[in-house]
Amino acid sequence: MTVVPRVVLSAPSSGHGKTAVAVGLLAAFAARGLAPAAFKIGPDQVDAAYLGLAAGRPGRNLDPRLVGAARIAPLFAHGVAGARIALVEGTMGLYDSVAGRSETESTAAVATALRSPVVLVVDVATMGQSVAALVHGFRAYDELLWLGGVILNRVASDRHGELLREALDDIAVPVLGALGRGDLPPVLPARDRGVVPVLRADAEALRAVQRLGAAVAARVDVDRLAALAGSAPPLPVEPWTPAGPPPAGPPSTGRLPAGPPPVGPLSTGRLPAGPPPVGPLSTGRLPAGPPPVGPLSTGPVAGPRPVVALAGGPHGSYSHPETAELLTAAGAEVVTVDPLRDESLPPGTVALVVGAALPESYAGELTANRRLAAGVAGLARAGRPVLAEGAGLLWLAREVDGQPMCGVLDTTATTRDGVVVGYRTAVAGTDSLVAPAGTRVVGYKCHRAVLSPRAGVAPAWTWSGGAPEGFVRQGVHASQLGLHWAGLPEIARRVVDAAARPERNEVRT
Repeated sequence: MTVVPRVVLSAPSSGHGKTAVAVGLLAAFAARGLAPAAFKIGPDQVDAAYLGLAAGRPGRNLDPRLVGAARIAPLFAHGVAGARIALVEGTMGLYDSVAGRSETESTAAVATALRSPVVLVVDVATMGQSVAALVHGFRAYDELLWLGGVILNRVASDRHGELLREALDDIAVPVLGALGRGDLPPVLPARDRGVVPVLRADAEALRAVQRLGAAVAARVDVDRLAALAGSAPPLPVEPWTPAGPPPAGPPSTGRLPAGPPPVGPLSTGRLPAGPPPVGPLSTGRLPAGPPPVGPLSTGPVAGPRPVVALAGGPHGSYSHPETAELLTAAGAEVVTVDPLRDESLPPGTVALVVGAALPESYAGELTANRRLAAGVAGLARAGRPVLAEGAGLLWLAREVDGQPMCGVLDTTATTRDGVVVGYRTAVAGTDSLVAPAGTRVVGYKCHRAVLSPRAGVAPAWTWSGGAPEGFVRQGVHASQLGLHWAGLPEIARRVVDAAARPERNEVRT
């Protein structure tokens, strides 16, 4: 049973400013000592990273397409441990789904599965009384949805704001805040820098979060919004655990039984007391101690814990937070290696995992780090587990745009202007550490680089129509397809089992 106050922030469509408002709200919650937890619906790890930076703990993705609708509520319950309030930022519009499965994969479906109120961020720059018709339509479209209020963005003037409030008052929808046209400047670092500014806690990223927090605190009734979050009912679900199979979650549709929402915002606005927040790890190392024992096939590996390097930076990795948790539960000692700065793999490294959030735009820094590239190539030659997703594959290639990389894979990459983006259903083409041949998975692609060739003799995956993609060779599995390991937890067990083979002591890093 999860009782953490929570709210889902959405919008009629992309472009209404919900990410900036979400970051600002989390910063405002943190400034009030509310120990917030941050989540992003969908696959966008960049947004999740900035939400986490504002919250002071890693942001997490809730993606029904990647992990299954039944895992969403358990993953949320796991991610709010130690928090006193949670904010979930939606994806696209409230009822949108890339795959056309709005009943299970939209922001509205996730909000219903979490029994959470929804606050709609609406760009009203070119809107008057019609805002009431728009908001009423979003509220009436789904009788299970609990629309708790709106935040108006890009209000032109005080008079404009009064007109909008009067219109929304007529349909009894609370206005929780009104931001002017210049109140939310585009201060977050450029998206092509990806999650790197967050992993480094760059001054530019920290200042941006502070500015958004101050802007939202000045224009949004943060206490009233927190009270709305506090009126969310208990969530009857057991938390997901990396030490075992996912617990029973909501019905497969992701919807909960219909019923009236609980009593409205609490009159005091006070939130339940709770433990202090869990901040980002300053060293990139996970807490010491024996891994938890769960119902995995063999339990954590016996003997010394094999060292698995996870590509990232001082404040996190390029993988989802659950990846490190799963590896630790499987018996690994997880340490961070920074591909852009570290000149060698951590001592004792016997496996390497490079997540899909490594940005393509840092090819110059990767090629300049020749000593680490040689270490990665040596690890792969020794047959040790090396798993790379997204731009991680580019790092293992022979070259990218003429710049030499690790040379583990006999392929080159050329960066183009267009972006390949979207979900893919793939079938494992070869037995590997990730999955046995024939295994069907759902992953996500977001890249500009085109490979030549795009697959090796033993491809990692095949798409519909039989097109091969990626590379499998000895312990190497590399693909531009990004996976969420919480949906495929057996990957961690397979990696750690392979890393724990006795010959790991012979590998020099």
